Amino acid sequence: MTPIHGRARPAPNDREAWWLRFQEVRDDSLALCRPLVTEDYIVQAIPEASPAKWHLAHTTWFFENFLLKPFAARYAEHHPRYAYLFNSYYETVGSFFPRQQRGLLTRPTVEEVYRYRTHVDDAMAALIEDVGEVAWPALCERLELGLNHEQQHQELLLTDVKSLFALNPLRPAYHAALNPHPSAAAPAGWLEFPAGIREIGHQGTTFAFDNESPRHRIYLDDFRVVSRLVTNGEYLAFMAERGYERPELWLSDGWRTCGEKAWASPLYWEKIDGRWWHMTLAGMRQVDEYAPVCHISYFEADAFARWAGRRLPTEAEWEIAASHRPLQGNLRETGILHPVPAADGNAQFYGDVWEWTQSAYASYPGYRAPEGALGEYNGKFMVSQQVLRGGSCVTPHSHMRATYRNFFYPSDRWQFMGLRLAEDIN
Repeated sequence: MTPIHGRARPAPNDREAWWLRFQEVRDDSLALCRPLVTEDYIVQAIPEASPAKWHLAHTTWFFENFLLKPFAARYAEHHPRYAYLFNSYYETVGSFFPRQQRGLLTRPTVEEVYRYRTHVDDAMAALIEDVGEVAWPALCERLELGLNHEQQHQELLLTDVKSLFALNPLRPAYHAALNPHPSAAAPAGWLEFPAGIREIGHQGTTFAFDNESPRHRIYLDDFRVVSRLVTNGEYLAFMAERGYERPELWLSDGWRTCGEKAWASPLYWEKIDGRWWHMTLAGMRQVDEYAPVCHISYFEADAFARWAGRRLPTEAEWEIAASHRPLQGNLRETGILHPVPAADGNAQFYGDVWEWTQSAYASYPGYRAPEGALGEYNGKFMVSQQVLRGGSCVTPHSHMRATYRNFFYPSDRWQFMGLRLAEDIN
């Protein structure tokens, strides 16, 4: 698999550059699928995941539904029932096939989905070239949203393939094992930040999702965060001290979920001959005590923080801590596709694992969801979920920024999720 590093964001009126960017992102999805065989495209291992075939089709449906149908007068849709099969959750667009049953669909075939992508890509080429100057700014804005949407699904595709392969007793590998990391993690220190009124949220003309705005002021007390992510070795110490058996460490919902799901370790961990192993995209590997712990829920992250006598950072604290650091780290372009130990000077704010924060996913002051169906993209999910920051080892570099707000339910674990510790400075 050859990673794609991404072009610079095109100038607003450079249609040729936008077409090249469109091709790059679309081709990147296909490159991620090259290690798969036909059977791998179809199956859905858990209700939260989707088959690879569905990801390829849904991202195509997005361009068809939100760009081609509104802007291309002569566009003929590829198949009249694809609008039902590959709509994800847009109620204002129409009904959709149940998410938990996507893995039951053998048709359309993988080959037919690839033909669907070709049909839409050809139509998009004509639309980008021919649409009038008056309509171009609105189309370009939706085009950029669609490309970032597809990058979100590229990340989900990899996490969903991992869940699929982990279910298989053969423990197949998606790609060859890579081991570029040092033998030990950098020492953990504290990064301190003084109290004051700060600003968080997106500003400027670069791309961001609607939930990253408006930029607004917030007061923060003195705080500090650990200079790297929590490691497997540190999490093993939590497990050794019966962290999964002590209700005083857990939120009530977390303790109930832990018991119902019989959690005793992070997702994909398995004890073999007295040693902990876990499933990776390179197959089963022994747990590296220096690498960041991964595939833990918010409930587990919160319980670990309480056991350690610390807490999780708020999303505002995380953004302030990360905003002046270079956007570099173990992101998808490294080709590793697995968390690695922190090197000296790398605080791991970007890449490796999405970091749970203690902040509930809610709107920023003054937020208004966009009008129309695209208002459903983020706004309607602003309840009962927690914010994560920083990206992971399967997040594209060009997709990341300090203001990016990811969100998942507190019990979710299949995404690349970990934690960083924080505390107040008294």
